[in-house]
Amino acid sequence: MRFMMLMIPKGYETAAPGTMPAADAVAAMMKYNEALKEAGVLITLEGLHPPSMGARVSFSAGKPVVTDGPFAESKEVLGGFWMIDVKSREEAIAWAKRCPASSNEIIEIRQVQEMSDFPADVQEATAGFTELQGKFGR
Repeated sequence: MRFMMLMIPKGYETAAPGTMPAADAVAAMMKYNEALKEAGVLITLEGLHPPSMGARVSFSAGKPVVTDGPFAESKEVLGGFWMIDVKSREEAIAWAKRCPASSNEIIEIRQVQEMSDFPADVQEATAGFTELQGKFGR
């Protein structure tokens, strides 16, 4: 079962462009990342620049509208993510609990939808999806 663990750092929604974590926090997180890798559950992981460096494309009235960050209405934003492959939701939660997160960080755990989760007509509509996923596809 694949799960995304989404890091939600409080206050990151207003972080200035170029905001970076402290070296000691990164060092602690790297130890955690290595533990995930050594356990054979890590698929991939990435950190994200603050929303002030991003953009959103909405589709008001069916037309794309670009809004540059930061996004005033955002209360929680992603700071990064891990994709892990574990046997259960409980195992994903156990890994999240081991994260050296600070008191202003939350990890949201979401199971990835697998093709077998969908009814036959939806699976048929996704013809070619696995090829689009490339090396990470299942």
